Amino acid sequence: MVRLVFPARPRTRPWNEMSAKQIDVTCPCCSTRLTVDVLTGQVLRRSQPAGAAEGPAGKDQWTSAQERVRERTNSGEDKLRSALDHERGKAARFDEIFQKAREKHSPKKDEDLEG
Repeated sequence: MVRLVFPARPRTRPWNEMSAKQIDVTCPCCSTRLTVDVLTGQVLRRSQPAGAAEGPAGKDQWTSAQERVRERTNSGEDKLRSALDHERGKAARFDEIFQKAREKHSPKKDEDLEG
């Protein structure tokens, strides 16, 4: 049996730009600055830019989120109502189309009298 022996690696690294223990990252979506520990991947600090806690027109995020949900619910109800109206009127539209087709293909009375 062959036993390989490797020299022990030093536990501390010399300081340079590549061995930074934490990095600062800016989120592309919300512009929040995150400080991340390189070794563990944990977020150490989180700082939002000024005014990030407020939504459009100075409203806070919770209020604006509630309004968006209300609008979405109302638009869904409107879509349902219009679809139901469309379905209710379907029979009348089909009857009208059927009558037009019947009139188009039925022999006219004047032709019956001549022939």
